[in-house]
Amino acid sequence: MITVGMYYDVKPGKESEFKEKFEAVAGALDGSPGHVQSLLYQQVKKSNSYAILSEWDSQDAFMTFIKSDAFKQVTDWGKAEILEGRPRHKIYGREGDMH
Repeated sequence: MITVGMYYDVKPGKESEFKEKFEAVAGALDGSPGHVQSLLYQQVKKSNSYAILSEWDSQDAFMTFIKSDAFKQVTDWGKAEILEGRPRHKIYGREGDMH
């Protein structure tokens, strides 16, 4: 299993739209092969900064998703309408898991 951290800065005043879009994408992800769960977090000290932590069975499953048309449509819309700058992504593997 992997966790993907996706970090976004949203244009001021666009926070509600970003959250709504996340809910729509999260609903679509529920049917994606290999997707376990995705959670949205909002930074306390910078309210227009967000992190999405997305758990996947494998990196291959995640890579298949990000190459899909559905993902491209969402990211193209976000870049043009909602986001300040480019999002940042990081893949975390099992090596850091603690039980």
